[in-house]
Amino acid sequence: MQKWIYLTVAIISEVAATSALKSAEGFTKLWPSCIVVAGYAAAFYCLSLTLKTIPVGMAYAIWSGAGTALVALVAWLYMGQKLDVPAIIGILLIVSGVLVLNIFSKSSAH
Repeated sequence: MQKWIYLTVAIISEVAATSALKSAEGFTKLWPSCIVVAGYAAAFYCLSLTLKTIPVGMAYAIWSGAGTALVALVAWLYMGQKLDVPAIIGILLIVSGVLVLNIFSKSSAH
């Protein structure tokens, strides 16, 4: 169970860091820049802990897929980014791929 907590924290940290990048304005704004650096540091640290028990390919697929979908959701909800039908379909395909890996793949660490 702990491996999934680490992976979840890694995903949330990466989403927070990526979402703060725009506000950091090329690292010219202090507090958003601090969020970016701290978020990515926490994300990579927690991802490294996850890799002790989950294969790297599976962990990265989950981390990047969930992160991509969540960053798009944050951008839509809080930054006014428009998502058209192809974008929504693409995000759903990414989430579906992560679910298929976790539910059906024997490569996944369950």
